[in-house]
Amino acid sequence: MQKEIIATPNAPVALGPYSQAVRVGKFIYTAGQLARDPASGSLVIGDVAAQTEQVIGNLQAVLEAAGSGLDHVVKTTVFLQDLAHFKTMNEVYGRFFSQSPPARTTIQAAALPLDALVVIEAVALYPEQ
Repeated sequence: MQKEIIATPNAPVALGPYSQAVRVGKFIYTAGQLARDPASGSLVIGDVAAQTEQVIGNLQAVLEAAGSGLDHVVKTTVFLQDLAHFKTMNEVYGRFFSQSPPARTTIQAAALPLDALVVIEAVALYPEQ
């Protein structure tokens, strides 16, 4: 199987030597997304709710560029700066993944890039064409 690098201007460019996502066979693996504005590259100002919305919007853009979408996500990993933010993050997350939610792991990280409050990565299926 070949790997296909996924890149879109509708999501923030990578901060280092990594891809926004990689598609291998029927699976799409996204990089962890920060709450960065795709146009400016800056971290959005706001609480964990605002950051979670931006993060999921960025994930959606990357997945759509790969020919998939949030409805095809099978697994996410959520990294929180503080687990005290879990309830708020979970409420926002639930609005995007209300039907057939993916498996998920949520952990507290000692530090996140750009002092972000939340980072989310996903594994999604590439739908049959």
